[in-house]
Amino acid sequence: MDPSSGESNGISTKIINASLFRMGTKSMAQAYIMLGYKTHHALLEGVFDTPWNLLEQAAEATWPSVPGGPTSPRRPNSRADWDAIWGSYNAVTDLASPFAIELIKNYPEAKVVIVQRDFDSWWPSFRSQIRDTVMKQPLSGIQAFITYRILGVRPVHATTKIILGFFNARSRLEVDEKRAREVYDEYFRQIRELVPPERRLEYKMGSGWQPLCTFLGVEEPSLPFPRANERAANSQETNSRHLTIFSNGIKVVGPWILGAVVAGAAWFYFDAKAGTF
Repeated sequence: MDPSSGESNGISTKIINASLFRMGTKSMAQAYIMLGYKTHHALLEGVFDTPWNLLEQAAEATWPSVPGGPTSPRRPNSRADWDAIWGSYNAVTDLASPFAIELIKNYPEAKVVIVQRDFDSWWPSFRSQIRDTVMKQPLSGIQAFITYRILGVRPVHATTKIILGFFNARSRLEVDEKRAREVYDEYFRQIRELVPPERRLEYKMGSGWQPLCTFLGVEEPSLPFPRANERAANSQETNSRHLTIFSNGIKVVGPWILGAVVAGAAWFYFDAKAGTF
């Protein structure tokens, strides 16, 4: 069956990329796409094409103690709930990775590709590129206001809840090196415990196509294995994403701001004129 057809053995999500942010998720997503799989990665989808409300609800359901969640705990996500988010995809990466344990339980026939970056090289990258970029004030607050109050989407709210929930933290600074190492170790331990060897691949970045294609049972492409999201490129993409958010916000509120300025100028002019009589 063609990997991009959407269904295989009765499941819609066929590949779960068990990894974490800043562990080659974009390179892996591009690799799955090149192999013919319909793949979800937030940066490839675009900020306005990702189901942020459903992801926020999934975070609240998976980690009921997450800050900002509903007063009454949500029930755990069912298979139908996960299908509503990623059911039309063959492979999931990036935002799906923190939910990998829940996805493995709900898609017991899916193949799991584990990509584990060494903690000591991963943590500084995650801390600066994800933790401090997504949640650091005041920029994150400004973005949250623009995206939700003006544009009607909640990427900052959803991503913050996913990160805080995953690390069982109440604030950005609680996601420190000690807590991150404990959660990192437990995450990969549980995945290896849940998935039998015949359904999982321990993939090392830089290994090329052969181990991945053999595991998935597909032909190796003639093109080189993709290498994306290096630190400089990630910073550039982040800045570009911020610019897109702000520019879209300005497009929406610009006419209102202009109208307010014109009205204010007119009021000032006529008030001044009135004072001359």
